[in-house]
Amino acid sequence: MDRTVTLQRQTNETDIALSLDLDGQVRWECETGVPFLDHMLSHVAAHGLLDLEIRAKGDTEIDDHHTVEDVGIVLGQALAQALGDKQGITRYGSQLMPMDEALVLVALDFSGRGLLVYDVALPGARVGTFDTELGGEFLRALAHNADLTLHVKLLHGENTHHILEAIFKGLGRALGQAVAVDPRRVGVPSTKGTL
Repeated sequence: MDRTVTLQRQTNETDIALSLDLDGQVRWECETGVPFLDHMLSHVAAHGLLDLEIRAKGDTEIDDHHTVEDVGIVLGQALAQALGDKQGITRYGSQLMPMDEALVLVALDFSGRGLLVYDVALPGARVGTFDTELGGEFLRALAHNADLTLHVKLLHGENTHHILEAIFKGLGRALGQAVAVDPRRVGVPSTKGTL
């Protein structure tokens, strides 16, 4: 089963090329023009056991919003395409992720219904030059375009960098669980017969 996707998305604001392999060798190369996003995406790939290559150019001279959101859109679309009709996948994934003093719960379901529930109050508005509210914008774009139900809840945390890193590491772990093929599964993991 080939679960690889290559996508290109070009708008007046961004130009994004992405390659994803759900069953690769855990390799990544992320160059989005937003260094903190690159750092977070490397965690998703490393902890999700994914091959991920992203090249993005955006209007970062304005701010990082369009680039961050559009990368979430394209990654979500790639996940949806790579999973196809979702035959044989585990479907659900969750991770209680510690990062020093931060503790975050990430739970997800490839339900066919794109939804983000984001219960995270970040203590800082910026990590370096990165606008921290863009973490939620990325996740919202990802969830909607992957047809993914995604819950993210901050249980404890004082350091904004640690909280965001826990979120993205937890996202990687939960994705890795959910996209894994269950050898006992015949068909789609739903009593409805479709997702």
